[in-house]
Amino acid sequence: MIPHRLCVPLAALVCSVVTPGAALAQPVAGSSEQQVRQSVTLTSGWSFQLGDAATPPGSDTTWQSVAVPHSWNRIGSYLPGSPAAATLDRPINQTQGVGWYRLTLPGAHLSGSQRLWLEFEAASRTAEVWLNGQRLGGHAGGFSAFRFDATSAYRQGGDNILLVKIDNRAPDTAGVQPTLPLAGDFFVHGGLYRPVKMIVTQAAHFAMLDHGGSGVYAQTRSVDNGKATISILSRVRNDASRSLRGQIVVRFVDPDGREVARQASPLQMGARADGEARIDLTIEQARLWQGTADPYLYTMIAEFRDARGALLDSVSQPFGIRTIALDADRGFVLNGKVVALHGVGLHQDSGKDGWALSESDIEKMVSTIREMGANTIRLTHYQHGPVVHALADRLGLILWDEIPLVTAWTLSPDETEAPKAVADNARQQLVELIRQNYNHPSVAVWGIANEVDFGPNRPDFIGKAVNEVPDPRGLLTDLNALAKAEDPIRPTVLANCCENNGMPGVPDVSGITDGLGVNRYMGWYYGKADDFSSVLDGLHKKHAGQPLALTEYGAGGATSQHSDNPEGGPINPSGREQPEEYQAWLHERVWPQVKAKPYLWGSWLWNSFDFATKVRKEGDSIDINTKGLVTYDGAIRKDAWWYYRVNWSDDPAVQIAGKRYVDRAYGVTDIKVYSNAPETELLVDGKSLGKMRTCAFATCVWPGVRLIEGQNRIEARARFANAVQTDNVEWTVALDAAAAFRIDSGAILAAADPARRFGSDAFFEGGAPGTADTRKNRYAPIQAAAISGASNRDRAATYRSGDFTYRIPARPGRYTVILHFVEPSAERGKRVFDVAINGKVAIPGFDVAAAAGGTLKAITRSLPATAGKDGLIIAFKPKVGEAIVSALEVVPVGAARP
Repeated sequence: MIPHRLCVPLAALVCSVVTPGAALAQPVAGSSEQQVRQSVTLTSGWSFQLGDAATPPGSDTTWQSVAVPHSWNRIGSYLPGSPAAATLDRPINQTQGVGWYRLTLPGAHLSGSQRLWLEFEAASRTAEVWLNGQRLGGHAGGFSAFRFDATSAYRQGGDNILLVKIDNRAPDTAGVQPTLPLAGDFFVHGGLYRPVKMIVTQAAHFAMLDHGGSGVYAQTRSVDNGKATISILSRVRNDASRSLRGQIVVRFVDPDGREVARQASPLQMGARADGEARIDLTIEQARLWQGTADPYLYTMIAEFRDARGALLDSVSQPFGIRTIALDADRGFVLNGKVVALHGVGLHQDSGKDGWALSESDIEKMVSTIREMGANTIRLTHYQHGPVVHALADRLGLILWDEIPLVTAWTLSPDETEAPKAVADNARQQLVELIRQNYNHPSVAVWGIANEVDFGPNRPDFIGKAVNEVPDPRGLLTDLNALAKAEDPIRPTVLANCCENNGMPGVPDVSGITDGLGVNRYMGWYYGKADDFSSVLDGLHKKHAGQPLALTEYGAGGATSQHSDNPEGGPINPSGREQPEEYQAWLHERVWPQVKAKPYLWGSWLWNSFDFATKVRKEGDSIDINTKGLVTYDGAIRKDAWWYYRVNWSDDPAVQIAGKRYVDRAYGVTDIKVYSNAPETELLVDGKSLGKMRTCAFATCVWPGVRLIEGQNRIEARARFANAVQTDNVEWTVALDAAAAFRIDSGAILAAADPARRFGSDAFFEGGAPGTADTRKNRYAPIQAAAISGASNRDRAATYRSGDFTYRIPARPGRYTVILHFVEPSAERGKRVFDVAINGKVAIPGFDVAAAAGGTLKAITRSLPATAGKDGLIIAFKPKVGEAIVSALEVVPVGAARP
């Protein structure tokens, strides 16, 4: 049996070891002052069973041994062929139901009027707790900590059986308490997925039942000429049967152990009563917490002492001295100086263990985020745990904290306002969020909602009339006032989705909070990637007095899908076509626009890691949102991650883009290298193709690189001041691909074909991609068009149309050009165009419908052609309507064609 680790972390950090059933040990060293509070983390010895919602399981044979943190859920997988598939080879469990946990507590000798507490850092989504059959209480909300006083139920000298019921059923399930989130594009895992602790205090102690908070709340009131003024509120409880005279002492200690400030306040309390003490103190020549530039932390020690000076309780926490402001024109202001915030959104799950993350798991995630140069994290869409907050304090990361009021605030589109139970739960979770994270210098803002202007339960109600969407502004106004009452200093914020996105009747939720965040997906769900600049400027002008942030932007990226040109065809934001190259391309287009907006007080891309959700079958995954810059297993950093790595971090880095696109469709390609070096060189099979100096946004591109048949060794050399870094990859080009060009027009991913290797649409100028297939909206399945006479229906279905030209970089010589056509919808005479090769009309006045005998019928035309030093130029010039082509083949004369 693995022993529990018993610590007294709030005094002298003295530790000992206990095993389940053993007596709660006293510290092995230290003075009596170090023994006032004891804590043991209850990791091992647990039993677990999935059971029904009414009665606890009865037979011991049905329980399984588990360690806490624990979740019974496993969700999300990658399809075979994905580089990430092997790492997620574990059983899937999507059960949303009731789970039971049972533990025999370690023994504890409670002397005098000592109190015993059980602390749960989180339990999802609701919890009920019993000790020895006595119900201690319940908690609704899967993300915040809660405690129960277990003193009266505890049996000294006997077995103490702890039983915990967890329920993660959806809130619209009959008989289930409506606990936030009511909806959302993420899966709510079930279990005791954060640590559980057993704590012993004296009868007089800092408040243990203050919404999971520490009972001590400090804020920097001002910093003037190096002198910091700090106000501290202490909430205490006297559970003894007689009154108490004492004092609260607050000390600040620097990292070297030197006390830099001390202040005391007398306190008189009645028996079994609560009390408060307020202290103001100053620190001369205070060293400020400066974010990632200098995350300097003091230790704040709050002591509860009796009239004789004996220590009754102590709370110790890191504390950073800083001031924060949001400015509508200047952006984010830290300690009076503007800091450009750029970072990521983060969900708390991983492919291996879901939400049951270890401290090392969380440290790895934060390390990956920090390594790419992010200086801020939006903790979405709920309260995250103590570990990530402590890491952010230590690393200087700025945090956006928020509650899980996501998308839906009612359970029915017919409700005009949030039901009382929902509103009450939102208020509860907001108070817990603030009190539990109040002292973290990293926490900059309190988020009260995300995308509640969309309408409830997306996408279930997409088909409902817009005027049936209830207005959330009353609830938001109430929550904003509550947040300001809890913490008058930190700004309040929310993120909207749908203002100015073409959806009529969207409620305007701006102006309620101090700051506004906007989630915008131009180039993915709607609009164009190049629209960001004008959209942001328009919102800034519209909300001139309210600080604006970009809280979500991005695109999906499947590491097993690759495109020869990310502009060659449409992506599928709710389906399978989501090549890694498109994700990188979109971020390359968006980030320069975002960086140029000094009025943005922050920007957070979506998302740091792929994460679990039950509403998606997209890219190369099932039940995974693929917008992460890193895969769900944390193992693969996508190209977009490297793009930000070289743009956000000053640490030297070089990375060849498209490394996972190993089997190349074309013998000629652009090669892109992300490098923040002063000089970067590209070599192919040892031959230098030239050096580039300080590429725009650290993205260097060598155009039209010709590859040879077989293996091609690509090397990038980045020369920094003191070292040379290299990156290498081997790409393969098949014999046919090295000489021929087979293009699937209008496709961002080429249709699979075992006979002939086609690439996605490339080498074009002008025109637009299209498809003969249809769908009602992005949630509906694609309706495949029935095309007769096509050797490959999927390739025939896509096309490029308009006035366009293909510039094929073929070597000089004789070729056969094979053009594939399908008329998707135009009648005879409605689409007529010329096809010219190297400036000479080869097919005059071509009418596909007339030539094929109707629509959705595949035909081909073969033409001889001679390539010169400029290759082949194939132009499609409309005469009536738009020109069109479904695929092109440029094959050397004499080459075998299966």
